[in-house]
Amino acid sequence: MWRKFCRFILKIWGWTPVGGTAPEDKCILLGVPHTSIWDFVVAYLFYQSVGGKALCMVKEEFFKWPLGPVIRKMGGIPVNRKNPSSIVLSVIKEMNKVDKFHLAIAPEGTRQPVRKWKAGFHTIARETGVPVYLCYFDWGTKRVGIAEKVELTDDARADMARIQQMYEEMHLVGKHPEKYITH
Repeated sequence: MWRKFCRFILKIWGWTPVGGTAPEDKCILLGVPHTSIWDFVVAYLFYQSVGGKALCMVKEEFFKWPLGPVIRKMGGIPVNRKNPSSIVLSVIKEMNKVDKFHLAIAPEGTRQPVRKWKAGFHTIARETGVPVYLCYFDWGTKRVGIAEKVELTDDARADMARIQQMYEEMHLVGKHPEKYITH
């Protein structure tokens, strides 16, 4: 019933879901372009509508009443962004403890325009051996989904450049296009 409700809300808002859930029990789902808090909502509705459940790191400031309980229910994990290395180590530890763990991450790390994306997802993926999927929310076409699985190497810098190039070639539009830098 919840899946149908989420699909219904997406449809009312004009969004078209593309694809389904990642087939592995554990993976990282990159979400790009991240220019609005609404990206989280659209991505949540999409993944729920296709039968998935993903966790997402959200800055701890959002976990105050009344949003806190709602964000937790939606899979939000509060993080203190002042110490990024402890976040990565904590996620690796949690991911290794359980059998199922789909982690949604915005590699931009913020809703503001950035040229250099955060590489924490790369470290998590390499340390846990989980695959990484390119996911997107395109406000220009109102399509949301999973594009493809990306094979990572030991060269994080080269992988980041390749992933950013792959996203650039998708010609995605953010809710706030001026906040998404593609070059």
